[in-house]
Amino acid sequence: MPDLGNVERHGSKRIVRFERRFAHPVERVWRAITEPAQAIKWWGALDIELTPGGKAVVEWQNTDDQGNRAVMHGVITELDPPRLLEIDGDIHGTLRYVLTPDGDATLLTFTSTLELPEGYRTKVLAGWHFHLDALGEALEGHAVDWPHWPKDTWERIHEEYVNRR
Repeated sequence: MPDLGNVERHGSKRIVRFERRFAHPVERVWRAITEPAQAIKWWGALDIELTPGGKAVVEWQNTDDQGNRAVMHGVITELDPPRLLEIDGDIHGTLRYVLTPDGDATLLTFTSTLELPEGYRTKVLAGWHFHLDALGEALEGHAVDWPHWPKDTWERIHEEYVNRR
């Protein structure tokens, strides 16, 4: 299993942090994060104006037990293609993707800064862990079959975070 994420306290907010290394150049990882046809494979339906102050709407494709999908409406607060994308969203807080070249690969540092009740900590960690795993798969040419998304995979990841307490 890739490295587990962690949560840091920052005042009243929490910072969910992951680092992942992908065996692809920065430009390829950037496209997977910012292009709607790529983002749907691992994250959700993305409607984005890739400019500072531009809108960013993400409709997650995985659903809860009642069939509901999360939808985030946000604004791009920082942008430095192909190295930095920051979106301030109404849910999931501020999402920040920092891409750093690492030889022929890319080191991705992802953070979500948000109000995070303790009861949701492991669920949020497991959710981003799942999506970043799916990003790695998307970079290899695969896509999540969202109507049949592997919730059991998320549950295994979640259990790992629960046991880590």
